[in-house]
Amino acid sequence: MTMTVLENPATTLNRRDEIPNRDLALRIIQENNTEAARQLVDYLLTGNRNIQADCIKVLCEIGERNPDLIADYHAELGTFLESRNNRMVWGAMATLDTIALSRPKEIHAMLPRIIAAAKSGTVITRDHAVGIMTKLGTLKRYANDCIPPLIEQLTTCPTNQFPMYAEKSLAVITGANREIFRNTFTGRLDDLRTESQRKRVLKVLKRINDGGK
Repeated sequence: MTMTVLENPATTLNRRDEIPNRDLALRIIQENNTEAARQLVDYLLTGNRNIQADCIKVLCEIGERNPDLIADYHAELGTFLESRNNRMVWGAMATLDTIALSRPKEIHAMLPRIIAAAKSGTVITRDHAVGIMTKLGTLKRYANDCIPPLIEQLTTCPTNQFPMYAEKSLAVITGANREIFRNTFTGRLDDLRTESQRKRVLKVLKRINDGGK
């Protein structure tokens, strides 16, 4: 089925919610419509700000459910990591997060740009940068490059984000790096503002002490 994706996103339909974008993503996935995925990337690169925002949302929705359908567009997505439009930076980071394990070599090559965007970007940008680091960090050949910037994020991130980052980090903790993660988590316990935050981090520490079980 031929699809012109600009007939369907929220901006074209004069909608302020994301339901049309989600529905478009689901339709593209159901049809395995590689042509529509390519159109999204084309409009992502050439459309106005509203169309770009819709396209990056649809691409992210696709990536969450079928990353291989958009994984070949990692380079195009990566161009937005240095965008002046924060919406596009965090949208690109979120989408790259979904394809990190589909194209680990290519996403690893972007790591310096990912780290730079995380340092200057929004909370959502940072969240997904941590997601990328933890995914790549599960792969032995990339762990040494991902663990130091991940530790830096754990050390400097807002306290609201810290429990989630600590939980994500469990995926990359091994016998060789367990101590540095334990010290990082323990060192920030006093910074946590709520009991629920402390409980989440203490649960992570217990899993570390139990050998990750």
